[in-house]
Amino acid sequence: TKSDRLVFWTLEEYKQFIRNEHNPAYKIIFELLFYTGLRFGEMFALTMNDIDTEKGILSVNKNRVRVNHKYILQTPKTKKSIRKITLPRFLVNDLINYSKKLYGYRPEQEMFLYDNSALKAELDRLAKLSGVKRIRIHDLRHSHASLLIHLNFSPTLIADRLGHENVTTTLNTYGHLYPSKQNEVAEKLELLQ
Repeated sequence: TKSDRLVFWTLEEYKQFIRNEHNPAYKIIFELLFYTGLRFGEMFALTMNDIDTEKGILSVNKNRVRVNHKYILQTPKTKKSIRKITLPRFLVNDLINYSKKLYGYRPEQEMFLYDNSALKAELDRLAKLSGVKRIRIHDLRHSHASLLIHLNFSPTLIADRLGHENVTTTLNTYGHLYPSKQNEVAEKLELLQ
């Protein structure tokens, strides 16, 4: 039932949304969330040390959470949440350029010092400005999974990329987005006659 209520953006909706973002910090945050499927706590914990800029690999190894009105770093949600995500080259270049613009930034420091409410407010503002449906920050993760399904990647790969404990979680959440192959099966069986 949870998957029946999934809200996400298509690639076209995301592009319409991001065209209107002019703040470099918010832009790179939204790019990361859409093109990696990171949980926002994982994204907030990122440092440049977590990114192998040569190979284009992002290592997810910590999560930022709020406890007693303070932000702390902890281990990710599950063992499978500790993972490596290959990044598209444009995103690696954007991260490098963004980190160079941060005053006094050191590679072991977190790159994004925003809180969830600021990010939510910007997402809502920009969605309204762009004329796309309003979604939650977490729905950018669903948008990433939906994009990978649309690009015909396997449920196993998507589960690994999202850090799901097993592929069943991926299929239970996103299974309804996979195109039905029933007609294709019938057509191929027909050709056997």
